Amino acid sequence: MLVLMSGSPLQTRLSLVAEGTRFRIVERLREGECSVGDLVDHLDLDQPQVSRHLKILHDANLVAVRREGQRRIYSLKPNPFRELSEWFDTFGRVWEERMDALDEYLQDTNDEQGGDK
Repeated sequence: MLVLMSGSPLQTRLSLVAEGTRFRIVERLREGECSVGDLVDHLDLDQPQVSRHLKILHDANLVAVRREGQRRIYSLKPNPFRELSEWFDTFGRVWEERMDALDEYLQDTNDEQGGDK
């Protein structure tokens, strides 16, 4: 059973994905769905290790799983990652605003010094 960390779901998801093995799993699943066996081969880890990390990602609603015969096929759920992407995009807007302010400051300073010389 997954014990969620205190904080927002966004904070919890970010913390879970930041762990090294789970990050590598998410990176592989970005390429498309795959089985536990495929992940074991790709990550060069034991099946119980991979399954434990997949359970954590599944319990956090980051991955979906479906059965295909005896195999379990995993894929990323898009909405939680869309939320993470939107959160990261806010930093781009902050930097854009800061760069615009810097540009304006530099232009004002240049104008005060007599423009281009």
